[in-house]
Amino acid sequence: MRESAPEGDQRDVAERAAVAVYEECNRLVELAGPACVAVKPQLACFERLGAQGWWALDEVARAAHRAGLLVVADGKRGDVPVTAVAYGQALVGETDTPWGPVPGLGADAFTANPLLGDDAIEALVDAAARASAGLFLLVRTSNPGAARLQDQPLGDRPFHEELASLVAESAPRLAGESGLSGVGAVVGATAPQHMGRLRELMPDSVFLIPGVGAQGGKPEDLGPALAEGRPASILVAASRSIGRADDPAAAAEELRAAVWSLGG
Repeated sequence: MRESAPEGDQRDVAERAAVAVYEECNRLVELAGPACVAVKPQLACFERLGAQGWWALDEVARAAHRAGLLVVADGKRGDVPVTAVAYGQALVGETDTPWGPVPGLGADAFTANPLLGDDAIEALVDAAARASAGLFLLVRTSNPGAARLQDQPLGDRPFHEELASLVAESAPRLAGESGLSGVGAVVGATAPQHMGRLRELMPDSVFLIPGVGAQGGKPEDLGPALAEGRPASILVAASRSIGRADDPAAAAEELRAAVWSLGG
């Protein structure tokens, strides 16, 4: 059995790991940021480092904001309404205390799981509205196992279409001046056959589209996801294909050009 390191040594290891994570993320923000509009930190990759990981996450969010980028906190949170409120406070809002408010991460948007239904979604939307932030609800995810549940029939339509209806029902709550809503949807690039139908069901929502690059999704397949006349209606995420590229700046610029070409 491996012996545990002394407490002080463990803290030192966590600090070193967190600093290394921050420095790498900051490097990617500096290199790829000019071709991007947002960063999407995966919260689990920071939280696994404990308290020092949350420090790194906070610093990465600050670096992204300094670079003029939006921050989408990708934790896919979801729980009963009282806990959903707390998630919103942690990610985009603040928490009142007897000594004053405690700010959360300060993200501009977050991903959330809609499976707990209307009341939980309402609490998440309320939290986003109070913070002038947005959220992206899972609708049709990019992982191979998604089809087993999300494509199964629920009555006369696939389950992912029912999730899309939940998004569309909430969208007016966060309607913006452009006509797009702050209530968006996570729609994976690995199942492009669903894009057109999902756009019909969610005409005013921004699609957060993971799965391009390392997971096999292709930018040229994403045209049906665009809302007519609204190039800002999709936000394409490509973490590994940019972060692990020999030239992250060139990889980000190539993806940016490919996505913008969809609008003709």
